[in-house]
Amino acid sequence: MATFISVPLKKSSEVELVKPLSKFVTASYPAGEEQTEYLRAVEELNKLRKNALGRPLDKHESSLEILLRYYDQLCAIEPKFPFSENQLCLTFTWKDAFDKGSLFGGSVKLSLASLGYEKTCVLFNCAALASQIAAEQNIDNDECLKAAAKYYQLASGAFSHIKDTVLSALNREPTMDICPETVSTLSSIMLAQAQEVFFLKATSDKMKDAVIAKLANQAADFYGEAFKQCQFKDTLPKYFYFQEVLPVLAAKHCIMQANAELHQSILAKQKKRFGEEIARLQHAAELVKTVASRYDEYVSVKDLTDKINRALTAAKKDNDFIYHDRVPEVKDLEHIGKAALVKSSTITPPLSQKFTDLFEKMVPMAVQQSMSFYSQRKAETVNRLVGTMREATNLCNGVLASLNLPAALEDLSGDSIPQSIAEKAKSIVGQGGLQSIEKLIKDLPELLTRNREILDESLKMLDDEETTDNELRAKFNQRWNRTPSGDLYKPLRAEGTNFRNILDKAVGADQVVRDRYNTQCDMIALLCKPESELTAAIPSANPTKTLQGSEVVNVLRSLLAQLDEVKKEREVLEGEIKAVTFDMSTTFLKALAQDGAINEEQLSMSQLDQLYGSYNQKVQASLSMQEELLGQVQTSHQEFASLKQSNSDANQREEVLKKLASAHDSYVEICSNLREGTKFYNDLTEILLKFQNKCSDIVFARKTERDELLKELQQSIAREPSAPAFNVPAYQSAPAAPVSAPGPTPAPRTVFPQQPQQAQQPQPKPQPPSRPPPPSFTPQAAAPASPAPTGPPNNNPPPVAPTSQAQGPPYPSYQGYPGFYQMPMGYNPYAYGQYNVPYMPYQTTPGQGGYPGAPPAGQPYPGYPQQPPQQQQHPYYPQQ
Repeated sequence: MATFISVPLKKSSEVELVKPLSKFVTASYPAGEEQTEYLRAVEELNKLRKNALGRPLDKHESSLEILLRYYDQLCAIEPKFPFSENQLCLTFTWKDAFDKGSLFGGSVKLSLASLGYEKTCVLFNCAALASQIAAEQNIDNDECLKAAAKYYQLASGAFSHIKDTVLSALNREPTMDICPETVSTLSSIMLAQAQEVFFLKATSDKMKDAVIAKLANQAADFYGEAFKQCQFKDTLPKYFYFQEVLPVLAAKHCIMQANAELHQSILAKQKKRFGEEIARLQHAAELVKTVASRYDEYVSVKDLTDKINRALTAAKKDNDFIYHDRVPEVKDLEHIGKAALVKSSTITPPLSQKFTDLFEKMVPMAVQQSMSFYSQRKAETVNRLVGTMREATNLCNGVLASLNLPAALEDLSGDSIPQSIAEKAKSIVGQGGLQSIEKLIKDLPELLTRNREILDESLKMLDDEETTDNELRAKFNQRWNRTPSGDLYKPLRAEGTNFRNILDKAVGADQVVRDRYNTQCDMIALLCKPESELTAAIPSANPTKTLQGSEVVNVLRSLLAQLDEVKKEREVLEGEIKAVTFDMSTTFLKALAQDGAINEEQLSMSQLDQLYGSYNQKVQASLSMQEELLGQVQTSHQEFASLKQSNSDANQREEVLKKLASAHDSYVEICSNLREGTKFYNDLTEILLKFQNKCSDIVFARKTERDELLKELQQSIAREPSAPAFNVPAYQSAPAAPVSAPGPTPAPRTVFPQQPQQAQQPQPKPQPPSRPPPPSFTPQAAAPASPAPTGPPNNNPPPVAPTSQAQGPPYPSYQGYPGFYQMPMGYNPYAYGQYNVPYMPYQTTPGQGGYPGAPPAGQPYPGYPQQPPQQQQHPYYPQQ
């Protein structure tokens, strides 16, 4: 009776995990111990997949543990890697577990770049292997029964989990084995078998009959529900697997119902309801009789039938001789209660008892993305504060240069180089002068061209693949059922457009720097000359009066010293702002664990306010101090200018000194801009190379998927008929001459007992009796008394009696090959009256005597038994 149903495993193709995952780890994490650990974990993950899916698995708990561990690992890495078609693209291919395919077409399979698809298929295999392990358990052992119940409930829960998640995980139509209807049916089957295991356990423990009856009745209900799901699904019965499962489910439904009635009859006997006892036993006997007659090749009920029949015989005997209780109708019996002791296991990773996350230290992608956004916000805050201070410093330098300070205070003699100008000239020469700027300016176009080429090549790969995809989509129409490349590449194209806009802005910024350099080039070149040439280039002016030691000069020098102190404070403040660090990963992980999501903007802004709030106040105080000092400088400078007696030479000299001071400031700023531009282009090159790798990976994955889909389309086209069906002419479809054949083929055994039209099918014809031995006679004794036949004489030898050996089947009526001749029908005495075959005269060959010619119509062969009339039936054989 204990025939349990198990589910076959899905088969997967090999997948290259190491290369793409290692590339992501290398690109996302800096070289070091952490990166090395993650690369080692990638290798372990690849080995784990091969152990779980790359070899046949034994029906043992250790094999199931490997599958569960791989499933847990997939759940653990899903949030830590950006698995998608347009990011980290891994294509997983799985075959349908039930569709075995055809000889030329192969089995049905589906390839998807989705980790959710891989998880779904692995969980299906976990459920399938659990069902196989449970089916292998020894039902005579209590521990084995407990294990079987556990595994069936695990399988039921896994199939139920797939039903709830498969459509959202795949975002497309799945194969039939993992579609919601199929896995829902499998979940019901596994739950019914788990309930049956509890029934067997209760029976072996000899629990109360009332409890056992309720368990059996609940199991019958579960099996009936599973049978209905199988029977009324349009797609399931076409699979051979479900054709085999359907009769087992129907038989199990009847068997569990019979067991429920059997144990309820014992309860009725205990309550002295002898008529109810007989009615339940009769119903149970009918149920097992149905199973024996229809499903005996699937399930054996001999022991249960004998047990029920013995109980029924004893009950009838006691009732007939002693109790004389009325036997009620089955429909009038009280319904048996139900007791469900099983439920589908909840699938909550980790399912494995020995699971350890290989990427335990790696934070989830949501945290990584939040960290990236936080880093951008932090960089924007730092750049804003630093940029504000630098702008203020440039403004201060510009104001002082326009006032010719501090050179005007140092040039009171009128004929020597001011000390500040000499220091600025020495500073420019020390930084490389014009050569360093020209080299930086020359390198920028090369860096720009390299970045443009990388970006253009990346987008060209996308364009070429998209063009091919559109051509194939136009060719195959609806059959080309994969995601259009145009939709898939939208994020990448948006990213590429962003990079192109960045390059265009960089080109504009480079031109601004060049124009500024061209404007200041002559004065910068003058500062790079030797001191003697620089002195000669600056006009001299005769001092009109000395202002050394005057109060206004001392005030200006004091104010300039305070401005220099403000600038130094800003440099220190800039270093402190850039050195601020804070690890937000802990905050984001905590938020993800509590809320299931991360409000990155709120958390980041709150933290940045705490970190940079005080620095922001210091920057604003520095700006206010500078503004106040510059106002005082301008007032004091007006008083200083009024005290100086100016002439044209003095004005010309002061103008040159202003230009030299401005040239120094421009040189410093231009060098800084060019270095930042060089660093920008180099950093952008690394980013564009990553973008190029991303485009290359997704294009390669799409090409692989395209080749697989083309192969499947070719196989499906090969399976299709080459021409539509056509009507065969009537004369070609006429039945051939009847030939000897065995009796009629019996009607096939049905597995749908609940269909009403079953009763209308005709009963199979009875088989004909076995052939009798050939009669024994001599030609003389069998000669008829009629006169000799008239006709032309012939030289044929007299006929001989048939041999006494066993005769084979009659010879067929079709024409033989040239050179081979049929035996005459007269040779077989058992063929007369059975086949409407025209007589064919025997054709002789040279050197061989012929058979007697045909006698006149209505007369028999001489020496042969009398042929019965055509309309009479031979007593031994049925008519065709």
